[in-house]
Amino acid sequence: MIDPADPDQLFQLLRRHRVELKHSLGQNFIVDPAVRDHIADAAGLTRDDDVLEVGAGAGGLTIALASRARRVTAVELDRRLIPVLNEVSADLDNVEVVESDILAFDAASAFPLGGHVVAGNIPYNLTGALIRKVLDPEPRPRRLSLVVQREVAERWTATTGASLATVAVQVFATARLIFTIPASAFLPPPRVDSACVLLEVRERPAVDVTDLDAFFRLVEAVFQFRRKQLGGALGRISGIGSTRAGARLREAGIEPERRAQTLDLREWETLYRAFNREPGR
Repeated sequence: MIDPADPDQLFQLLRRHRVELKHSLGQNFIVDPAVRDHIADAAGLTRDDDVLEVGAGAGGLTIALASRARRVTAVELDRRLIPVLNEVSADLDNVEVVESDILAFDAASAFPLGGHVVAGNIPYNLTGALIRKVLDPEPRPRRLSLVVQREVAERWTATTGASLATVAVQVFATARLIFTIPASAFLPPPRVDSACVLLEVRERPAVDVTDLDAFFRLVEAVFQFRRKQLGGALGRISGIGSTRAGARLREAGIEPERRAQTLDLREWETLYRAFNREPGR
């Protein structure tokens, strides 16, 4: 079987299909079989698991996932790589190759019962949008095992909500950084190191609000003013002015001089309730 995680075999495979990798698509393929297998092992798969692979690329991780799972749906945006994936997975009857933008892919139809595992080497420019796409709608997966930029993995596993994506991760999952991956494990090597991060999806969201969409809209709006103090940012967002917004924050136990990236999840929930009066609260 062809192993695209072997750099020589990957080079021959891409040359045979006349594919040149595009930096704009974040195409950095794993060319270290030991690292690839470590990533697949981190997903904790059994032969009863169905897997959604995000950005299958040349199929290096695909074949490792297929050897551990019942079914792998390998989604790839770049149509030039579809023949590559088909060749690599030709002898694997539990792999389905799908040409699609993962942000437009209908995961609910592919995994109607949920409980699946999402895995992949994620393009760095996709991480924020992907988290909401995968975790927000039901049915949700039970686990995500993703290779992301190391800085992103560290934000996701931080105790504060350093970004909208971080807050989304913490609302829907518990995150754990499994191991770091040097740039030399990829072809072409990215400019930064990466990390494998495991997200165990919660049975229910970690914030007790009646409208998650409204909660995330507020979080997103506040992060538009991430360099401003919370009192000023929320004064503009709510239209009540910084003085009244600051008073409301103090009443909720949050200093208005703080900034969005310093809040933990409990404080985001408190802030939301302070500025979105829910019935019965």
